[in-house]
Amino acid sequence: MTEWITGKIIKVKNWTEKLFSIVLHAPIAPFIAGQFAKLRLNIHNVSIQRAYSYVNAPNNKNLEFYLVEAKSGKFSPILRALNPDENILITKYASGSFILNIIPECKNLWMISTGTAIGPYLSILQHGENLKRFDNIVLVHAVRFYKDLSYLKKIIQLKKIYNKKLSFQIIISREKIINTLYGRIPELIFNGQLENAINLKINPKDTHIMLCGNPNMIRDTYECLNKKYFMVKNYQTSPGHITSELYWK
Repeated sequence: MTEWITGKIIKVKNWTEKLFSIVLHAPIAPFIAGQFAKLRLNIHNVSIQRAYSYVNAPNNKNLEFYLVEAKSGKFSPILRALNPDENILITKYASGSFILNIIPECKNLWMISTGTAIGPYLSILQHGENLKRFDNIVLVHAVRFYKDLSYLKKIIQLKKIYNKKLSFQIIISREKIINTLYGRIPELIFNGQLENAINLKINPKDTHIMLCGNPNMIRDTYECLNKKYFMVKNYQTSPGHITSELYWK
């Protein structure tokens, strides 16, 4: 049975007309970087809940979530309108297996995301545990417009911390910007542009790929990786090359 506790809104950060983050405090149980929680509000006497990945590291008391507002949605517009000190319900215990513990031994780890699905990667990278075993970490963030790179400053800070170990590649699908790739993730993998931009080859012998984003991206990227490199899905009972999490938010 799900255990709900009361949290208090600390702030709401508006990034663009659609993108925003919320920060709250709550006495949650310890979670693992990459996991998600559920948030719940009573709206017009109806209880509505949604799942969102933690952006913050597990040792940070500021619980942060990155969201896109659906104008016709029943939850996100209300969430965005919350004020500091207002209450919100949150699950005490986190869920999800999109964590480093299930990643097999490899030299190169690719973290590929679309939109707000960059959240769990930021949590993992800010926490920093269990990353020494990788020689190279590649963070890929695909967005529609350059303005949608809400956590760009944070990522630049992380690059300084990890030095040459961490590479970062921006992909933009709706406008062409210098020093970024233009297009969709599957096509950029299939034609080799993504590997060339990072200067690191995808090889099933030493590479693992994490995929987090919308279902179409995950499906098409998996098919591309399977066709081009014969990479297969990773399961706890059957280790593979691709770990994914569908992200509907």
